[in-house]
Amino acid sequence: MFLVVLWPTHDRNLLGEVLEKLRLRLANPDAILLVAVLGMLIGLLAGGIIIGFRLLVEYLQSFYLPSGSENYASVDVLFRLLLPTLGGLLIGLLFHFTPAADRHVGIVHVIERLIYYHGYLPLRNALLQFFGAAFSIASGHSVGREGPSVHLGAASGSLAGKWLHLPNNTIRTLVACGIAAAIGASFNTPLAGVIFAMEVVMMEYTIGSFTPVILASFSATMLSREVYGAAPAFVVPALQMGAVHELPVLLATAVAVGLVAAGFITLLRYFSSLLADVPIWFRMALGGLITGLCAVAIPQIMGVSYGAVNDTLLGQLPLWLMLGILALKLLATAAGLGMGLPGGLIGPSMVLGAMVGGSVGLTVSTLVPGEMSSHGFYAMLGMGAMMGATLQAPLAALMALLELTANPNILLPAMLTVIVSGLISKELVGGKSIYLILLEARGLTFRYNPLAQSLHHIGVTSVMSRNFAASERVTTRENLRRVMEHSPQWVVVKEDNKPRSLLPGSDLALFLEGETGEGEQVDLMEIPAVRQKLTVVPRHVTLWEALDMLDKAKSNAAYITRGDSPGVGIYGILTRKDIEATYRYSD
Repeated sequence: MFLVVLWPTHDRNLLGEVLEKLRLRLANPDAILLVAVLGMLIGLLAGGIIIGFRLLVEYLQSFYLPSGSENYASVDVLFRLLLPTLGGLLIGLLFHFTPAADRHVGIVHVIERLIYYHGYLPLRNALLQFFGAAFSIASGHSVGREGPSVHLGAASGSLAGKWLHLPNNTIRTLVACGIAAAIGASFNTPLAGVIFAMEVVMMEYTIGSFTPVILASFSATMLSREVYGAAPAFVVPALQMGAVHELPVLLATAVAVGLVAAGFITLLRYFSSLLADVPIWFRMALGGLITGLCAVAIPQIMGVSYGAVNDTLLGQLPLWLMLGILALKLLATAAGLGMGLPGGLIGPSMVLGAMVGGSVGLTVSTLVPGEMSSHGFYAMLGMGAMMGATLQAPLAALMALLELTANPNILLPAMLTVIVSGLISKELVGGKSIYLILLEARGLTFRYNPLAQSLHHIGVTSVMSRNFAASERVTTRENLRRVMEHSPQWVVVKEDNKPRSLLPGSDLALFLEGETGEGEQVDLMEIPAVRQKLTVVPRHVTLWEALDMLDKAKSNAAYITRGDSPGVGIYGILTRKDIEATYRYSD
């Protein structure tokens, strides 16, 4: 308030005018430079939030684990049982006392908000995600940090766009920027973050979006490297396939991963619907108890389990332990996430893939004589294959595998295993990613619509006509001639000072040419003209949203305003034909 008082009024008005011009410019999909600058800023914002999230998790873990480790085997058995159980109970109580609308978190929530709410993500859900997921990971639950990271990054872009009153097409792009930045900052995988944002969450590739998304991922990753360094998540030797005769082993690995991925999706879907009518605190506590019981037998399943993955890649885990981690982590992850505990599934799925690949490689090398690649090599392949099979996102999986291991030799064999495992999983679970399956479990659907995808990238103010004039419904011919002085394309007919109808300026001009009697009153709703019913459309919406508003109002024309209120000044005129012409031109 103090700053507002000291800031001169004319400066505030000047700033408002500049911001309004920027908003109008951003409605155009070709405003790449402006969006690129915003993308870098969102990257820094999201990167800072992800660093804060990781620091909070590490701080909580430091009370009972050695600094910077996930060595849950160092704590006693009773602690391993009680930590996730009580953690699940406390998180469940936190969610229980949170309004139902604010409980939705994670990547599925982000996809839902993109489909049904134009990318608007609420602040309360993001805050619940930040603290709830931090406590969930610190409690030893078998969940990853990428789901919370994606939600927090997406919320950064969405909330910043809403605060600046940017058009919805720009907010959608900023959401993608936040997602890419979050993945890049969380895992030191900037390019995988870009592919993940476009392939898994946005489910589209557009040239205009790539530039700001890449810059956002770059800026967030650079910020993260200042805190955590530039080392890849897994430091392993430069493993590679020894010879062509190992192709059958590659296929065996891919088949095994595809089957496990389908089983994981099925089990997660089962737990998501189990005990749906009981209080959420009970379900989360039960999910924590299942994790605790699994951890009593094998503590390596707790947390993200990246330590177990590194040991597998280095060939240091025996076959029985890899199979044990696979079975119990599969159960703990599906139960915890299915029961509602906040956290991600990509990290755990990559751990499962590493265990599958390592087990296949070690088994074959033991049973079949001859030289063969280390089973750590097959563990690496299993990681990428499992991610691709669960997400149905082969490009994101390949790029994540490359950046996580810093091993380019992995790409060629990984192309085979990722595709084969993905095809098997796709056939067994219905051809959809795990996120869309969970979205459908909520009673929601997603169908790819190229028209919607195209029109979502264009704001109404970039297409509207500003060549219009307005007149009261009943007025004199003299007033109407003044209205027509600048030959407007459209004339807005007002009644009680509210826009009611739209008629072509040419029709009004023809009427005035053939009539005399300057003092007589003219009713614009009675003259011969083609009139269209008007509906109101806010200036921040996209063409797809405007088309939906026209359909609901059973109208073919709209007037654009600064806000949702009809009383706010008119920005321009938009017709259904304008929208159709834009789509044909862009196509």
